[in-house]
Amino acid sequence: MTKTADLAVYQQDMSKLQSIFDLWRFSVSALQQADVYFGHGTDNAVSEAQLLLAHVCHLDFNQLQQFGAAQVLDSERQQLQQLLQQRIEQRVPAAYLTGTAWFNGIPIMVDERVLVPRSPIAELIAAKFAPYVSQPPQRILDLCTGSGCIAIACALAFPEAEVDALDISNDALEVAEANILAHGLGDRVVPMWSDLYSAVGGMRYDLIVTNPPYVDAQDMADLPDEFHHEPELGLAAGDDGLDLVRSILREAPEHLTEQGILICEVGNSMLAMQQEFADVPFTWLQFSQGGDGVFMLSRADLLTYQPRF
Repeated sequence: MTKTADLAVYQQDMSKLQSIFDLWRFSVSALQQADVYFGHGTDNAVSEAQLLLAHVCHLDFNQLQQFGAAQVLDSERQQLQQLLQQRIEQRVPAAYLTGTAWFNGIPIMVDERVLVPRSPIAELIAAKFAPYVSQPPQRILDLCTGSGCIAIACALAFPEAEVDALDISNDALEVAEANILAHGLGDRVVPMWSDLYSAVGGMRYDLIVTNPPYVDAQDMADLPDEFHHEPELGLAAGDDGLDLVRSILREAPEHLTEQGILICEVGNSMLAMQQEFADVPFTWLQFSQGGDGVFMLSRADLLTYQPRF
């Protein structure tokens, strides 16, 4: 029996499901039976089903529990059925189906023009980059901003800071600008089209944060179907995943203040970084909530090793 046929069997019985808890359990079973890939904001079927059901019922996660025994409307049941069908048959990430992702506890509007926010950098922002940042940064650069999630989270973490949010994708910048305005940050967060640093000239920042494309050619070929709904421009970065990272490293010193630092995510390309730049003193950051492949370098180290990049 195919996954599609399995779902059709479930659909025939959905009319018997009366409560939020009924639909929640049903959704978990459907997702697990279909063996979808989790990795766009959730890592399990229970959380994924929670996202879809909260969206359909217009409830937050705590309210799902509070009203779990409540009877659902026919329209809610039908909408959930449609979302599950898209999630399972088309492998569309849940965040695209609901139009919202969560980053550092902040709602971020997303669609297929941008990657779904999932960077462990959120944990660094929540800690205000301690202990790597001793004084609140006055100017922050979010390079390859995508949805604008990092820029927005940084602006909220540092209320006195001005943040520039750069991207080469006009589509992504449209989403970023909508998110910036939705959070009331239009006066402090500026989205700009830029080929890496090209739009900011001689501007210098206390903190540069970047989650650039870093997926190597082999990993691109092996990605689960869910990733093919995301813009390839935000993922692919050449044979070893470091095409953009080398330029980011080489040019960073010209855009950092004397005590400035660079925080950069390279994900699975961490191994390629360590092999190519074995002598560079990257500080690889640890995360209590999961994730790796994020490093920190000071401006002083970036200058010292600039010829290597």
